[in-house]
Amino acid sequence: MSDVNADAILVEAFPAARPSLRLAVVTETWPPEINGVSLTLSRLVQGLCARNHEVQLIRPRQKRDDAARADVGFHELLMRGMPIPRYPELKLGLPGKRSLIRAWTLHRPDLVHIATEGPLGWSALQAARRLRLPVTSDFRTNFHAYSQHYGVGWLKTPIVAYLRKFHNLTRCTMVPTQALRGELQAIGFQNVQVVARGVDTQRFNPDRRNDALRASWGADGDTLVMLAVGRLAPEKNLEVVIRAYEAMRSVRTNVKLVFVGDGPQRSALPQRCPQALFAGMRRDEDLAAHFASADLFAFASLTETFGNVTIEALASGLPVLAFDTAAAGDWVHNGHNGWLLPVDDAQGFAQQAAALAHEPALVRAAAARSRAQVAQLDWQQIARQVEDIFLRTTGWSGAATDGWRPSLAI
Repeated sequence: MSDVNADAILVEAFPAARPSLRLAVVTETWPPEINGVSLTLSRLVQGLCARNHEVQLIRPRQKRDDAARADVGFHELLMRGMPIPRYPELKLGLPGKRSLIRAWTLHRPDLVHIATEGPLGWSALQAARRLRLPVTSDFRTNFHAYSQHYGVGWLKTPIVAYLRKFHNLTRCTMVPTQALRGELQAIGFQNVQVVARGVDTQRFNPDRRNDALRASWGADGDTLVMLAVGRLAPEKNLEVVIRAYEAMRSVRTNVKLVFVGDGPQRSALPQRCPQALFAGMRRDEDLAAHFASADLFAFASLTETFGNVTIEALASGLPVLAFDTAAAGDWVHNGHNGWLLPVDDAQGFAQQAAALAHEPALVRAAAARSRAQVAQLDWQQIARQVEDIFLRTTGWSGAATDGWRPSLAI
């Protein structure tokens, strides 16, 4: 037997251990800030640390006495930030290219992953390019779609141009749905890969249903409770949800609408819909109980890259009423675990809601099928998909779904 053949057998019999990477993750939002980017990115970072990667998290300082965390496999580098206009509870990272070059020269990462495209994200991209570090990115927020809701629709074209330039300077842009991948590719984005979002199926679970919570809403066993979770803001299209609720009330009076969340429309919405209940911000198990204690989830936003609340609702046993876009387009099957309407068909949205109020048995039947649809979206599986992309980007030729083998150079 030749030495080459012996080496090949040795590689097959004893595959190399998965390498541990030094990862620099850059984001302008992080818990305890509550939004889809911060919460999903936090779960991804936890998954990467659990897979033995060293993560340096780079984010803006959230308050004056904010202290950087340092744990095994995880440490933070805090940068300067300022409040975001109209979102004062969030921070926008200020430019910090020189600081990042200095930090990464002393402690060079294997890869830089940028989750947000603000000034801090742009600084990270420029610093990484200066140091010849591989860079990947996430497309997590439709900033160009938001512009029309805040009276600056004329900014859409330059925003798209900036985002395209930003992401095309990275080696890979991760998106959560096939539809978004196609949309971005159609406007010139390159190297776009789909990585689904995960959901904590232990936390978001039908077993969290709470009759006492329902009673506090004035709901009994015969009440149909429609839930809306998310930021109370113009881009969430909440007028469509309210009209759907009003259409339901025209069919039966034993219907409740519960909003969970906060935002700039918090004071105006009770005037628009005084019958609705406003639960404010909810977190963790309390949020999970609110999901599981409702009967139908309504989501009318057209500006989402994904919409994490959609799969949280499904995992909680709630059928979903939504437009055929983002997460709903991938995970809701019309008439099976929810109902999908063509984008912008607000009248159809209300008509479907009225039909469900007329036949609540349809809601109960769909609820029984909701959870199974997303049961496989655990965060460890998502972390493994992202890890595979990172390893390929850094040149590790053994990256593969079912094992890790180095290339055999002869």
